[in-house]
Amino acid sequence: MADAPRSKFMTKLGRLLPSRLARRFVRQQDGAAAVEFALVAAPFLALTFAILETAFVFFAQQTLEATAADASRLVMTGQAQTANYTAANFKTAVCTRVYGLFDCANGMTVDVKTYTSFSSVNNTAPVTNGNFDATQAAYTPGGPGCIVRVTLYYQWPIYVSMYNTAISNLNGNKRLLVATAVFRNEPYGPAGTC
Repeated sequence: MADAPRSKFMTKLGRLLPSRLARRFVRQQDGAAAVEFALVAAPFLALTFAILETAFVFFAQQTLEATAADASRLVMTGQAQTANYTAANFKTAVCTRVYGLFDCANGMTVDVKTYTSFSSVNNTAPVTNGNFDATQAAYTPGGPGCIVRVTLYYQWPIYVSMYNTAISNLNGNKRLLVATAVFRNEPYGPAGTC
């Protein structure tokens, strides 16, 4: 009974179509599911990849936070100072703690600065007009009792930008990941100038 209106329509359409092939084409429904899937597949896959990419960015952020906390202990305990670490040595020490998730040699920026008080610590990322300025990074680990801020910056590429418009905060579809540790150096030796 439900097919009665459809069969009347097909009969009328079949009379209007001049060839037998056209009538057979109108009756075919074999590819309906494939066409419906094709219409839905692209947005579904793009949304799935956007969700996965967002999760991966959060995982990378958490990894960077753990790396900053671990690497900052080298400065806090005086290991970096007594071993006369340079900025390159400290960056190498940071990169050994990342475990291959980041392109540390090219994308990681390490910023170590000393402050006179906790209230004077500046946590503003060096971003101007959507561009990260790595030239503002420095390496001054300070001596015993100094207040130090260790910040790791990484420019993470965003690939599915159509659905992740809010996740990229730099030009060129990149997300600036920032991990910071602020602490007072332990008294590992005679007090120095901060």
